[in-house]
Amino acid sequence: MDLGLHVSDFTWSGGAPALAPTLVRIARDAEDAGFARLSVMDHFWQIGHIGPPEHEMLEAYTTLGFLAGQTSRITLNTLVTGVIYREPGLLAKAVSTLDVLSGGRAMLGIGAAWNADESAGLGIPFPPTTERFERLEETLQIILQMWSDDDGPYQGKYYQLGRTLNSPQPLSSPRPRILIGGSGEKKTLRLVAQYADACNLFGGPEVGHKLDVLREHCASVGRDYDAIEKTAIVPFELGRGGEGTDKLLAQLREMHDLGITLAVGSLRGPDGPELVAAYGEYIIPEIAAW
Repeated sequence: MDLGLHVSDFTWSGGAPALAPTLVRIARDAEDAGFARLSVMDHFWQIGHIGPPEHEMLEAYTTLGFLAGQTSRITLNTLVTGVIYREPGLLAKAVSTLDVLSGGRAMLGIGAAWNADESAGLGIPFPPTTERFERLEETLQIILQMWSDDDGPYQGKYYQLGRTLNSPQPLSSPRPRILIGGSGEKKTLRLVAQYADACNLFGGPEVGHKLDVLREHCASVGRDYDAIEKTAIVPFELGRGGEGTDKLLAQLREMHDLGITLAVGSLRGPDGPELVAAYGEYIIPEIAAW
């Protein structure tokens, strides 16, 4: 089992001038500790269960590009990009650029988007749920086409591209991996089975059931269920002195036994940056052999 570190809170001591050096420390500590993946949210305002919207939030792909220059091994991705935030061609280009400049370490995390208040505040169109999922499927088709040898046109219901040219192509072979975030059984998990290399679920008692649903979708579309990476968000409450080690290891073992191969923990609170290295001391060596 592997761990992923998700940076979801940028409200640290020192304010804006301290953001860059703190991010550098987090990224390097995460890589040294043995985290397999480093992600950020693709939001423009802070989300409600972490803090008020006025709290600091960095634009995702600028941040990942910055982190690419500070690391050398860890995989970089959003968790996850809202499909309505960027036109599909621009998104494919952004991830391609990140992949090239990071030496093949980019991964596309994408979902149907949910933050209506944020979109309304910044003037980003926020269509109904059905349309967002239709746009998500078209976006996946466009990106896969742009990451292939086919640079011909694309004609969809919502997107029309005259030429899907993408130069340079990503370094990842055969292309950057695609992760779809969300637990919706009818639409999201079907899209995972049809298009994605990985899913991201919310850790908890429903994980086993969600994976069973994904297995059914894979069977219906002729996809190898075992070829899809299963990731989940798990609370990281280790504590500065490792006092939460046993509880966290038990949670991770439960997720592992259900079929989760990468657990993602969110870095929150003003003390979060100080705790990254502790996961390399207390947790990662224990789960490496699972």
